Amino acid sequence: MSILERLRQGVSTLSAEETRAVAAELATVLPPDTTLALHGDLGVGKTTFVQGLARGFGITAPVTSPTYTIYNLLRGKTLLVHLDAYRIDTPAQVESLMLDDFLKSPFCLAVEWPEKVAYWLSSDAWHLDLGITVDERHTIRLQ
Repeated sequence: MSILERLRQGVSTLSAEETRAVAAELATVLPPDTTLALHGDLGVGKTTFVQGLARGFGITAPVTSPTYTIYNLLRGKTLLVHLDAYRIDTPAQVESLMLDDFLKSPFCLAVEWPEKVAYWLSSDAWHLDLGITVDERHTIRLQ
């Protein structure tokens, strides 16, 4: 079964490393210039997932949450733009980031807290739901 089929059915992981491995595998099949909307509460593994994407794109730089910097640019086979939209409250704030200027093909834009910038996301964004079950397994599902 392909990674896309598995993600559509929902994947459970038992460790951060397993979550990274799923994301790294997904990175190998993403078309150029993809936006990923990463939905989920605090602590469900969104940044861990982006770390896996980075690995899949051949990025060796450390990947940390861009909560205070708002976004990080990570260069590899594909430019990975990691946006944490949690602190964005207005369309003017998105415009002031000038993200469109950085989205040079091929890129992957991974957005944490996408509901904060839903008006700005492309209509063809891929939406992934990340969560944690009561027995502390992490879940990832492609909508």
